[in-house]
Amino acid sequence: MKEVIKTVLSDSGHSWLSVKQKELIELGISDKISSCSYVNGKSVYLEEDCDAGVYIDAQKEKGIIVKFKLGKWSERSYVRYFDNYSK
Repeated sequence: MKEVIKTVLSDSGHSWLSVKQKELIELGISDKISSCSYVNGKSVYLEEDCDAGVYIDAQKEKGIIVKFKLGKWSERSYVRYFDNYSK
């Protein structure tokens, strides 16, 4: 199986999986992502509880395993200051 490595950013209360918006479109899941995720430029930060799972499952259906790389941790992540994702 093919693998893809994605960065996980977190703070004291939550985590997000960083992906490119283009990937969501290619996987056909851009309309399944909630406003609990964030967007900045071409990157989307998928909230850990639901949206990240939607992405991981879609990749799995294509035969791709998602592996994780830990990114920056802070008490209050800068991700929280981005715009909420909207379909």
